[in-house]
Amino acid sequence: MFRNNAEPFTERRDVQFNDWEVPPDFLPMNLHVVGLGDSLTQGVGDELKKGGYFERVASDLTEWEGISFVETENLAKRGRRSDQLVKQLEEPEIQASIKDADLIFMTIGGNDIMKVLKANLFKLKTEPFYKELDGYEKRLNEIFGTVRALNPDAPIVMSGLYNPMLIITDEVKEFETIITDWNQAIETTVALDGNSCFVPVKDLFEENANVVYHTDFFHPNAQGYDLMEERYLKYLEACGMPEILQGELDR
Repeated sequence: MFRNNAEPFTERRDVQFNDWEVPPDFLPMNLHVVGLGDSLTQGVGDELKKGGYFERVASDLTEWEGISFVETENLAKRGRRSDQLVKQLEEPEIQASIKDADLIFMTIGGNDIMKVLKANLFKLKTEPFYKELDGYEKRLNEIFGTVRALNPDAPIVMSGLYNPMLIITDEVKEFETIITDWNQAIETTVALDGNSCFVPVKDLFEENANVVYHTDFFHPNAQGYDLMEERYLKYLEACGMPEILQGELDR
């Protein structure tokens, strides 16, 4: 507000300043977004070096009402499994970042499956994957519990898993059922949290017709991450994330 010092200030008795509500977007706020987990959040395979889905989506958030700036902190690492993420969450520096987060993106589980796959490559059976799934569910609940103990308010956005084996061979389509069941475990954990959003991505990578894979045939390429970006934005809206975040920032 501009005030001309040449004019005397007179109080407006008819205005109730205490009853005036400031619109949510009156003072644009900064958003601290933290990435946790594995190579998908790290952005491995993105030949355009745009930071995978994580940086793409974080950049898009600046277009939301009430958000003027997004600060990103990507703590994800290639090859990380759920047991390793449990250990990482014990580190004081990581805990400090989570405490300060307004929004958390996380991908974890793909390397847990790959560990079982590599150990049973020449004798593929479903039993080892479901045995590992039991442990994964427990660790995932522990991860959510630790994050919530540090930060009860920041929404957690977690995507499901996809099946990269389909691009290599058609002989492991039964692997689809395993991926579906692992995704169900993730979706259930996300739903039980009550302040999180599950983003399915399995259908985006069922074939390579859109050339969505990196040359390693495992990670998305830039085009694959573009598809993930679109999917994330769709589900963030569906989960009511703009309103949730605005409520958190107003506190």
